[in-house]
Amino acid sequence: MTELQIPKLASLSDSQLTASLAAIADIRECYRVLEKGGLNVVGEVLKGQGPFYEMDHYPKEDVYDRDTASQYYYHAHREDHAEHGHFHLFLRNAALPEGAEPVLGPAGEDRVAHLVAISMDAWGYPTDLFSVNRWVTDESWLPAETVVTVLEEFAMDHAYPSWPVNRWLTAMVRCFRPQIEALLYHRDEVISKRQEKGLEQVLEDRSLEITGTIPVDVESWADRLKAEQSRRNQGSRLESTRDYENIQGH
Repeated sequence: MTELQIPKLASLSDSQLTASLAAIADIRECYRVLEKGGLNVVGEVLKGQGPFYEMDHYPKEDVYDRDTASQYYYHAHREDHAEHGHFHLFLRNAALPEGAEPVLGPAGEDRVAHLVAISMDAWGYPTDLFSVNRWVTDESWLPAETVVTVLEEFAMDHAYPSWPVNRWLTAMVRCFRPQIEALLYHRDEVISKRQEKGLEQVLEDRSLEITGTIPVDVESWADRLKAEQSRRNQGSRLESTRDYENIQGH
């Protein structure tokens, strides 16, 4: 199996560090207002939806933001006792690059690209990010190098079914963008390794469902990001001091 390379902090740009830390602040704020009311992310999505059935989408008919062409739903079907269910996040045609036609799946104005899935525990907190084969979500199969260029387009900018949940999902994509990119590129590598069967056959291979998983923890990621940011700031100060001393020496 192709090894999934988790991005090294040193490889992240300063702007990505800043963006991830800003997104963590949003995530914490969502948790704060939900916990204050005794609520959580998963409970908000299932609220008023009746009995929870495996494979059904929640909320019913999915959630769309027509202005940003973003979409998501929550469901459960994996035999994993640690997972309550997971979110699937998508971008639809209007947010996808023009002229990027899929190898397989909905085309033209019906294009829809799967970005990432977020596993949730029974308490409503994320445990993992994972990527999937095409047949799992019936997406338009676009290469990772195309999908990663539009990750920033994902934004749920309305209050249905829950403003904190929509803000949280938007922030999760910003926060863990390096991991999502890694999952998408790794997904393509896994598919490529099996292409002796033919690409379309691999994309429809029911024996290949999940192509990669990365555990996530918001607070430990925040600690690592802050440590890296501090290291860079210290390096910048040292460099500035050396520059000043060189000028004084002349």
